[in-house]
Amino acid sequence: MIKLQQHLEKTGKKMIITFDGRDASGKGGTIRRVTRYMNEKHYRVVALGKPSKTQQTELHMKRYIEQFPRSGEIVLFDRSWYNRAMVKPVTGFCTDAQHKRFLKDAPLFEEMLVKDGIQLFKFYFSVSKKEQKRRFDARRTDPLKQHKISHVDNLAQKY
Repeated sequence: MIKLQQHLEKTGKKMIITFDGRDASGKGGTIRRVTRYMNEKHYRVVALGKPSKTQQTELHMKRYIEQFPRSGEIVLFDRSWYNRAMVKPVTGFCTDAQHKRFLKDAPLFEEMLVKDGIQLFKFYFSVSKKEQKRRFDARRTDPLKQHKISHVDNLAQKY
């Protein structure tokens, strides 16, 4: 990763890495391990929360585009625009029509990014329901993990 950062800095290229997946699948821990020795001047980790009322009225991709990398930078998204595809059935953060439109438009959006010179890497993390439950239970009992508890955790256990 250090060599990759140096290459991006020298060439002025941009990179986006997305980490998506089930709750408690290890996205955050992986990001911490990946960035551990990276130069902090040339990467950012972006973890966007629930969209605001204003953001809900705007183009879904806008809040992600606002976080895109500058020349020579890597942006790592801890959950990405794919939230619309993955958590919509659980949280209801978008309508069925918005969900269907996203599934159609996301590949076109990503194609535009790549054509514009952004290097895009996407990772999806999965975890069995049994392991996910074990991790959720640990969040409730371990004081070092309680900051990870959210209402989405409770919803995710249903699915």
